[in-house]
Amino acid sequence: MFYTHSHADHILGLDDLRPLSFQHGDKLLPLFADETTEAVLRRIFDYTFSPESKYPTSARVEIRRLREREDLFGTTFERLAVSHGKQEINGFRFGSAAYLTDMSEIPAATMERLRGLDVLVLDALRHAPHPTHSHLEKSLAYVRELAPKRAFFTHMSHDISHAEVDATLPPNVHLAYDGLQLEFEIA
Repeated sequence: MFYTHSHADHILGLDDLRPLSFQHGDKLLPLFADETTEAVLRRIFDYTFSPESKYPTSARVEIRRLREREDLFGTTFERLAVSHGKQEINGFRFGSAAYLTDMSEIPAATMERLRGLDVLVLDALRHAPHPTHSHLEKSLAYVRELAPKRAFFTHMSHDISHAEVDATLPPNVHLAYDGLQLEFEIA
């Protein structure tokens, strides 16, 4: 599991990893997190990470410090810096795809790593501008500049009427939805 940042909506599902981690016996599932996110995870999930914890059904996980590149499953997962308001958080590129949620700006260096993708998933919170998230028109501008084959918008608020907005988007751009499965080259 790769963590983008330490906000509650991105970390509080850790306990849902428990049944998945039990399937692997004594093998610990790796969680990749930056220093700030690791500190928050250790504080909130003390019963999982504290050596003194006697909680018998904690998720069997280990935190690994996120590096600029991680080689897993035959592919490289590359950390991409993006802005979430005034905070720098993590996006990720893997194979011919990239995932950027909760971003308000994409720095120039990251933009260069996003060209020529098959799939780009990025934040599009609502119609109106927001101080810490990209909005629909801004995300469409990023798609026009980066020209991925397909783009999917995520982290949408109730201001986005899914069917109505999706019908107005360019043919290669769609609103993401729960259960969406994407195929792309990962290696």
